[in-house]
Amino acid sequence: MTTTVEAPQIVDGLPADEYHADRTSISSSGLRALLAPGCPAQFKYDRDNPPAPKKEFDLGNAAHLLVLGEGPELEVVDYPDWRKKDAQDQRDAAYAEGKVPLLAKDHDMVQAMADAIRQHPIAGSLFTPGTGIAERSIYWTEPATGVRCRVRPDWLPTRTDGRLIVVDYKTCRAADADALQKSVYERGYHQQAAFYVDGVKAAGLAGDFEPAFLFVFQTKTAPHLVHLVELDLPALAIGGARNRRALETYAECERTGIWPGFNDRITYLPLPAWAEKRDQEEYL
Repeated sequence: MTTTVEAPQIVDGLPADEYHADRTSISSSGLRALLAPGCPAQFKYDRDNPPAPKKEFDLGNAAHLLVLGEGPELEVVDYPDWRKKDAQDQRDAAYAEGKVPLLAKDHDMVQAMADAIRQHPIAGSLFTPGTGIAERSIYWTEPATGVRCRVRPDWLPTRTDGRLIVVDYKTCRAADADALQKSVYERGYHQQAAFYVDGVKAAGLAGDFEPAFLFVFQTKTAPHLVHLVELDLPALAIGGARNRRALETYAECERTGIWPGFNDRITYLPLPAWAEKRDQEEYL
């Protein structure tokens, strides 16, 4: 039997809500949700019952707009907080119109964040207006599983000479190396980096050189420190291996219609290794 494989596709200007609502392909966040501490059953439920956008993401979305020049329109609400009904009414009206409502103080904060990015000697040049494309949607078919995949890089340079640098902008609470190591592992950012590299290569955007994936982390609190991070090869290899497992799991679930939870047996569960060692020394 012959299987039709869709060609890679690059889409500019696709609204973010349409991209995220696509059920014909899987994204990096979807692949990460299939693996522990998630599971296929939870992934399918969340896909079938998408949660309302979390309000704590508003600051990050606003920062993306001011840094990348791409994103939902902002609505500044001139109140010190959301306690007054007038402020809540303006907030809800903004959401209804697809805008991101921000208190005046929060708008000042994200503006300061964007200013700090522009003043950074490397990040500022990466995001120079006119030198790249923000939020470009890329689709391709993963050959081993036949799964249709999608990525949406925050920023892709338009120049074609040399090594392609795929840039991802993330706001964070702390940007020191120890905090970022933990965040990368817990949030699966090494999977994201590996998957996005695969995507731009599959779409033919990488040219003759292996593309680089660069994270631009920035703290939400003043002075809005910036930390640029490129993951090492072992991290990318592990991220790629996790993506492989997730793609195989997704393909099998789609084929069988079975989306398992954690297991169908009893788990023999020890204490965490650190707790077991500590309590053995204290009590045994």
